[in-house]
Amino acid sequence: MLAVAVGWQVYALTHDPLALGLVGLSEFLPFLCLVMLGGHVADRADRRNVLVIAWSIEALCIGGLLWLTIAGGRAVWPIYLVIATFGSTRAFYSPSMQAIVPTLVPREEFPRAVSLNSTLFQIAVIAGPALGGVLFLLGPAVVFGVCLALFIVTVLLTASLGPHRARHDAAGAAANATASTGHQLLEGLRYVLHQRLVLGVISLDLFAVLFGGATALLPIFAGEVLRIGPAGLGLLRTAPGVGAALTAGLLTLRPINRHAGAYMFGGVALFGLCTIVFGLSRSVPLSVAALFLLGCGDMLSIYVRGILVQLNTPDTIRGRVSAINSMFIGGSNELGEFESGVTARWFGAVRAVLLGGVLTLAVVGGWIALFPQLRRLDRLR
Repeated sequence: MLAVAVGWQVYALTHDPLALGLVGLSEFLPFLCLVMLGGHVADRADRRNVLVIAWSIEALCIGGLLWLTIAGGRAVWPIYLVIATFGSTRAFYSPSMQAIVPTLVPREEFPRAVSLNSTLFQIAVIAGPALGGVLFLLGPAVVFGVCLALFIVTVLLTASLGPHRARHDAAGAAANATASTGHQLLEGLRYVLHQRLVLGVISLDLFAVLFGGATALLPIFAGEVLRIGPAGLGLLRTAPGVGAALTAGLLTLRPINRHAGAYMFGGVALFGLCTIVFGLSRSVPLSVAALFLLGCGDMLSIYVRGILVQLNTPDTIRGRVSAINSMFIGGSNELGEFESGVTARWFGAVRAVLLGGVLTLAVVGGWIALFPQLRRLDRLR
């Protein structure tokens, strides 16, 4: 809901594609600067408390957006400032959130937990944009008010979890006691660089979604290409979530047991192909269908990547490795939005989306050649 309201409000104030790209950049830069520290905190502090504090700050930020909207502000920079604060808090909650999930369920049930967690998340992704687009017709203040209430509920639910710290064995504790803080901060990065499987998985997400980030330009497609307004924007944002949710639900019932690498590369290739179809479409049903299938492909690759990274990482450094993973994911999403905004300014929105889809397919081909062990990957465990 927040993404719909902020995107439409920024574009309504500026009518500039680059302004939409700057939304993603203003969130990514502080995230990039702080995420390594966030991973270190996730392995040292109570992960539940990290989540509660971070989401409480975000609730205050949404309250700031609500106040600015009610006051009738026409400047865009306060919105960027709030989004930058979101990026700073995400640098801390994202590693803790990723690291806490594998410890809440038995290891053998983790693949099902991933798909169930993704299903619940995608239900929110489906309901949020659709509801946000409808509520925006009543004014952005209504959307921000509802978001604020939901964030408060999130904080209360998270606080109800029991205390949770990373598990440290004696050898790990002794090593951490003698290592410098800088050494500990970079431990997750060293682990990723030495594990070719993990490196290939998370770098694939970075470059594929970096070029295929068409969602940042959806306000332009809704307003100028398809001409379906803010309610239509909610529909477009909902379509990938529907596809992802249905795919995640299917994976909960029938987890991937064989040919994991083929599923992962196939999912990213489907993502790129559907991005091209969306860019070429001038039909609302075809555009929605392309975004639906785009979500299906994205969820396939997310499922495989999430299980591989978490199950191949010791809990003692899972927060720091999750920070690296979050940095790659953040790079693909926020930098992808910025890249889409810049290329849309240069070439137009349609050409920018088409170029992104082609480059995504090129990344798939390149990663198949660079990481043959991923191509041959059979079982997830």
